[in-house]
Amino acid sequence: MDFDRPKNVSFFDFAGGVQLLRGEAAQSVLPVLLTCLCVTGTVGNVLVLLGLIHHLNNGRASELKALLASLSATDMGILLLCAPVRAVTYYRETWTLGGFMCQTADWFQNTCLVAKTFTLAATTTTRRRVGSPGSRGGDFSPVRVYGVLVFIWTVALVFSAPLMVFTSLQPYHNVTLCVTEIPLCASGLMDVFTKTYPTLSYVVPIIFTIGHYVRTLHASEPKAGHCVAPQGQGVSVALLCVSGANAFLLLPEWSSWAWARLGYRDSYTPPVGFVIFSQVLMFSSSCLTPVIFLTMYEEVRRSAWLSLTCRSSKQGGVPAGSRAESARNRVEQGAIVVYPLVELKRASFDSPTGRSLHTEDASSRKIFPDVELFWTERVNKHDPIPWETQEEKTYIKS
Repeated sequence: MDFDRPKNVSFFDFAGGVQLLRGEAAQSVLPVLLTCLCVTGTVGNVLVLLGLIHHLNNGRASELKALLASLSATDMGILLLCAPVRAVTYYRETWTLGGFMCQTADWFQNTCLVAKTFTLAATTTTRRRVGSPGSRGGDFSPVRVYGVLVFIWTVALVFSAPLMVFTSLQPYHNVTLCVTEIPLCASGLMDVFTKTYPTLSYVVPIIFTIGHYVRTLHASEPKAGHCVAPQGQGVSVALLCVSGANAFLLLPEWSSWAWARLGYRDSYTPPVGFVIFSQVLMFSSSCLTPVIFLTMYEEVRRSAWLSLTCRSSKQGGVPAGSRAESARNRVEQGAIVVYPLVELKRASFDSPTGRSLHTEDASSRKIFPDVELFWTERVNKHDPIPWETQEEKTYIKS
């Protein structure tokens, strides 16, 4: 990268990705890597959204699942709208996407990052209030969920607005660059913003979220005379892993952002390699989150699988799962009738008084006129294939 930065400004840096890079690796490897992250992360987040939508359609919606759906949608926005911008910038080595994209690229990316951390923090209050991830019916309040999401995105959009004010296109020789240039007159205000923005957007929400789930898991450890719900504990573990993964993978991005602005005056800016590495880790966080949910959140994984297979397994207008469930219900209904009859026959042969059905009074013989003969044949193994097994096999084949 060969570029002389001006000396009469308080801060000057590239926006929308590092430009004027020289080297084959920057022009070919980075776009391919970002494209792979974009594809894999989008597929994973789509699976998570399918599982959460499956819960909503089956009447098992909850506020926690709605917040997780918003988190997956935010990750998809980062992968589909931010990663391609960086890939094109690294491939072209200059800015070719126009003035509007230049002014809003960093602003939208940071807005999504702030919304992610705030959404994870909002799940802590939801888990504390609802108490169970599988809450139904009355536990789900759409108005409250929409209010929380509107508040989160409004704060994220407004809080990241200063990033858009000082970003613009500037010509450089025969090319155009997208840069962020802060004049000296605004240096005092932007210094306060540089220190406050990552603290309130990243440090405080992450510490609050991780501390809450660690405390929740510690409080839910098995104690004498107490029983712990394994499903609720598993969800807390999954959310703790998601929060920890985002904290670890987003730390270089926020560090390079603050490092570039606080060290500009002393000419102690982060290396270009560290800036690119932090951006790759940032996009990797949006890929790792759905992997954690699909691996550790059994309810989402099972619903995602059902949502993918239920349409392709239809036969005769009835899903295979429904047919199997109906078959099980019929077998259970047969078992309800069979088990009392088995006990009745056993009582006739193994009665402590030595009496059997043959020695009972006439009223008992009239209640079950054919049952005695039927079960005598079953005991003597004259019926090698039980009738309920035949019915179950026939129904499943049909």
